[in-house]
Amino acid sequence: MRDLERDGVLPVAARTATGYRVYDETHVRSALAYRALAAGTGPAEARRIMRAAHTRPLPELLALLDAAHARLDTERRDLALARRAAATISEEPIGDVRPSDVMSVSELAVALGVRTSTLRHWDAEGLVVPRRDSPAGPRRYFPDDVRDARIVHQLRRAGHRVAALRTLMPQLRGARRWDEVTAALSAREAGIDARSRALLDAAAALGALIPPA
Repeated sequence: MRDLERDGVLPVAARTATGYRVYDETHVRSALAYRALAAGTGPAEARRIMRAAHTRPLPELLALLDAAHARLDTERRDLALARRAAATISEEPIGDVRPSDVMSVSELAVALGVRTSTLRHWDAEGLVVPRRDSPAGPRRYFPDDVRDARIVHQLRRAGHRVAALRTLMPQLRGARRWDEVTAALSAREAGIDARSRALLDAAAALGALIPPA
């Protein structure tokens, strides 16, 4: 409690004549609001919002809450796009490879709208590994490599971490287990739902702290 008070999450507590802190209903509600906010936005942003609740004008607090909901909305829309994209991309047939089908790093970067350094990072992490004619030769992306890159791009946009994709992508290249893509996206959606519910609970707790207009 002392740490939360020091960080501005809780209002400064009154003290008895002997120096003991006295906590009241406002402190309890503040602690409940912070706990819900931390689940919905992370501890750092939760502390920022709670400090605004105690020290800043109401419009600034409302703006922070609106921004937190907007971030979740963006994640949810990106997730929906990723789910549709992964389903569509996974069904694309790969036929005979022609020289014109092979893409360079710069060509694939332009096609995806990412930096060439991003593709090199994915290569280093084993997510999308291009082919080379020699160890020092240029990277070349064949159609199945391009498909992998498109899937990684969509899943990264949906918020999936590189560490998780390092495990998933080899399975996709080998067994083509697209059900695991669906499971991963569903897990991400469940996480967004949980954070949205936490923000809803936080809003109720914060509402009890704000005097009526």
